[in-house]
Amino acid sequence: MSTAPEATQAPALQVERVSHRFGSRTALDDVSLAVPQGQFVALLGPNGAGKTTLFAVVTRLYANQDGTVAIFGHDLTREPSRALARLGVVFQARTLDTDLTVRQNLLYHAALHGIARRAAEARIAALLGRVGLLERRDDKIRTLSGGQSRRIEIARALIHAPDLLLLDEPTVGLDLEARADIVAIVRALVREEGLSVLWATHIFDEVEPQDRVVVLHKGRIVALGLAGALAEPSGSLETSFRQITAEAGRRQVA
Repeated sequence: MSTAPEATQAPALQVERVSHRFGSRTALDDVSLAVPQGQFVALLGPNGAGKTTLFAVVTRLYANQDGTVAIFGHDLTREPSRALARLGVVFQARTLDTDLTVRQNLLYHAALHGIARRAAEARIAALLGRVGLLERRDDKIRTLSGGQSRRIEIARALIHAPDLLLLDEPTVGLDLEARADIVAIVRALVREEGLSVLWATHIFDEVEPQDRVVVLHKGRIVALGLAGALAEPSGSLETSFRQITAEAGRRQVA
């Protein structure tokens, strides 16, 4: 991961007053959040809250209609190449080519980033070792389990050594063991390599008390803070989340 001086001066991700609409429907409404360097931040919200739309804005799949996005201080509109070079993404939809091997998928992605073949081979071996799948490098994706495929997608997102990783509902559809494996891999990257992470989820047990949490509800940020503090009034993060979002819904109707 980069150790450039700028990395100590700005959040890994800074979203300021971002809004996005699809026709008359507002998907994001004045959203502001930050991911501090080297931290795991959970973006918590149900399906339809706007998490995927926010990720599309941060990755420039959608141009934000209002507000600004900066990655390590690089404005996404003014310096898109410099900003996106620091970013890796695991989208909710599965996008590996199932007819290719693990290695072929990763080599293709490395080539897109302009990584030379020898360097790419070394990087792939290191990443597959990190996610525990080095021995499957010559197997086709279709032979892997859902959890194994997700681990390959994480390796692919890290192929260009980004400093910030976005993961959109990365454990959806996985069993408990596979979910735990994915969470453990990503948390180890934060702890051991200083990776900054924005983890979008609606699964409460993926969030730990020390995590920073952003609660997104119907396109609006309705709560920010440490998970432990948010959970304290009710004794559980899930209960507090339901209370917070119910109150936000009543305010929107009023």
